[in-house]
Amino acid sequence: MDLIFQGFVQAFQLLLQGDREVINIALLSLGVSLCATAISLFVGIILGVAIALNQFTGRRFLVSLINAGMGAPPVVVGLIVSVFLWRNGPLGLFHLMYTPWAMIIAQCIISLPIIMGFTLASIQNIDPKLRLQILALGASRWQLLWLLVKDTRLPLLAAVMAGFGSIISEVGASMMVGGNITDQTRVLTTAIVMENSKGDFGMAIALGIILMALVYVVNLMLTGVQQQSRPR
Repeated sequence: MDLIFQGFVQAFQLLLQGDREVINIALLSLGVSLCATAISLFVGIILGVAIALNQFTGRRFLVSLINAGMGAPPVVVGLIVSVFLWRNGPLGLFHLMYTPWAMIIAQCIISLPIIMGFTLASIQNIDPKLRLQILALGASRWQLLWLLVKDTRLPLLAAVMAGFGSIISEVGASMMVGGNITDQTRVLTTAIVMENSKGDFGMAIALGIILMALVYVVNLMLTGVQQQSRPR
């Protein structure tokens, strides 16, 4: 209990003192995860709707891959991304390894199946007659897409929360492709692991409290939007 109490005290001290390293770590964590969530949200919604609205050979297999990807181990994702981004890999010429962009790529791959799965399930639950009615009224495919997404905005906001939560809290992929480099790729999760390995439990708990606070604040804002968008 003393360690937890000291962690809370140290967290408040670090924030009140404006510790540069902690602020940089927190901002990088937030920036990387929000960027990855935004990219995977844009791509995931389009692909999820496209798969939900079309019938094609191998569709069931593709959906099973998406569902399996929702539980993909982040460390495996980190390994795959590392192989591609390593200097001898297919994308090594871009020199993205051990940069924030490598972490964004890994986090996008982790959150993309989650957002696609939520989108796919939401669109499939809409009555097919509604889609036909919208098209019969002269709507284009893009207008149909917008109306369906608007109609399923509540579960899609849940998808955003699930996707963001899954990547800001992961450590395996970020450690493997980012390298935990000070002032460059050190995020809250990798910093917590490092401080724990050093035996500085007070600092590790302080960073953990800051991480939980960030997750709560972001989800609180998304929940507010979700509740305001709820049909009355």
